[in-house]
Amino acid sequence: MSEKLKAIVGHVDVNRDLILLLTIGGLYSISIFLSNTFVNIFLWKQAGDYATIAFYNLAVYIMQPLTFILAGRWAKKVDRVIVLRLGVTFLSLFFLTVLIMGDYAEKYNVILGGILGIGYGFYWLAFHVLTFEITEPETRDFFNGFFGLLQSLGGMIGPISAGFIISKMEANTGYTTIFTISLVLFVVAVICSFFLNRRSAEGEYNFRIILKERNNNNNWKRVLQANYSQGLREGIFLFVISIWVFLITDSEFALGTFNLIFSGFSFFVYYLATRLIKPKFRKTSILIGGLILYMSIYLIIFFKSYTVLLIYAAIIGFAYPIIYVPYFSISYDVIGTSWMAKEKRIEYIVVRELFLNSGRVSSILLFLIVTALFDADKSIPYLLATMGIGHLAISYFFRDIHLPGKKPNEENVEKENKPLINKEVAEDENR
Repeated sequence: MSEKLKAIVGHVDVNRDLILLLTIGGLYSISIFLSNTFVNIFLWKQAGDYATIAFYNLAVYIMQPLTFILAGRWAKKVDRVIVLRLGVTFLSLFFLTVLIMGDYAEKYNVILGGILGIGYGFYWLAFHVLTFEITEPETRDFFNGFFGLLQSLGGMIGPISAGFIISKMEANTGYTTIFTISLVLFVVAVICSFFLNRRSAEGEYNFRIILKERNNNNNWKRVLQANYSQGLREGIFLFVISIWVFLITDSEFALGTFNLIFSGFSFFVYYLATRLIKPKFRKTSILIGGLILYMSIYLIIFFKSYTVLLIYAAIIGFAYPIIYVPYFSISYDVIGTSWMAKEKRIEYIVVRELFLNSGRVSSILLFLIVTALFDADKSIPYLLATMGIGHLAISYFFRDIHLPGKKPNEENVEKENKPLINKEVAEDENR
């Protein structure tokens, strides 16, 4: 290893499992960023209505938390690597199913969403747990940093590459191409998982006691309320903005450019935010980011043009990091100082996932009801303005969170929880 590389990475003693987990995570990131944004557009071009897309996303966010519950049990009772392999297998099955259904995919939108949600649930639960077990204190920073780099690069390169491929090919050939690439990448990830050392599981699994713990722990209750609020915004923003970009431009390449600008700004601002936002400024940062994110909605409501949408992409790329970096830090500080945090960390993450996806499901259900009763084009701006307050409300719920002084064992729990931040930071769907 060269001296320059050592200066960047440090003297890190990485093992085979760590490299394999990074490889699987990298393959996942590239595949999802390459294709996931365009599944909504693929369905839209077939169905031409918001309801089809909404039901597809609704199925994703119903099955994901339900699978999280099952995956948490299996992670403790069976084997973490098997759970990871199930997740990657279902994600492979999703893209295979899309390819097989082809022009009839919109008729099976709920099935497709359900398969994807199951894949997400198994994959992320196992990935979180394996991150705890495979990384050590001296390798954890290397893992988080390198994995974050893979995700950020995937977010910048994937959508623009997919948009270019689709725009240069006739009919649905471009979609078939990128979905096939994603399928191949996930198949490679499945193969890589067979080289991970099997890890026996132990411990009693009971997420219900952690769900009830919100009645005894006000800080935990506020974290869950904030996650539900976060989900309210994400529910409809997950797909509406992408469709708007496509409708205004009639170009997948334009949508890829939108994602490139968003991911590019996020990449640099996340880097700065992790270094500049100190603990005493966390709540202020969440408030400022929430205000910026909410006010940006009115740009795209009142000024519908591609140029304005690109400005919106840059603004939210700036706003999300200054919300999420302190948001997740506080959330995991709360978990780290909560009852039985070390023994029940999986259950804490499962319950948090339940509230986040409950918010997403509530948002999409409201979207379906409103657009069924009123004209979609006229009612959607009102829905965006209403649901868009979700991230700003995080500041309201967090204002009364007061953490006790950390004891040494609590600091260790916090360090163990830290890798879980990666998944949420990386999701580029949070438009």
